[in-house]
Amino acid sequence: MKVIRYSHAFKMQLVREVEGGQRCAWQVCQKYDVGNGTVLRWVRQFGRGQYGKVIRVEKPEEISQLARLRSELRRAKEALADTHMELALERAYLVEACEQLHQTVEGFKKKPGGGRCTGRSKPMGR
Repeated sequence: MKVIRYSHAFKMQLVREVEGGQRCAWQVCQKYDVGNGTVLRWVRQFGRGQYGKVIRVEKPEEISQLARLRSELRRAKEALADTHMELALERAYLVEACEQLHQTVEGFKKKPGGGRCTGRSKPMGR
């Protein structure tokens, strides 16, 4: 593999062309027969840092909205954790109650009469 050394002036010329907006990095690579990665590395190394960087300017209302959403997410996570804790306590209580009744949890959960009570059943008096 042949090693090619480029002068600092040549590198700076390519960087100026890319950063000046005259050509994109790919066009500079094609024009001077230099690898794309090489040109991009020179731009990062010797450039002013403007090419390829995205600067995001947030408005005050966006910042406050982000803070509000993060707070809301934190509260939702806390509520979910509380719900999981309550469910675990209810399950433990059910197991303990079934042990005191000398019954299995599965047997306790079965409804008497073999059917499901859905709330749509006909009233018994009719």
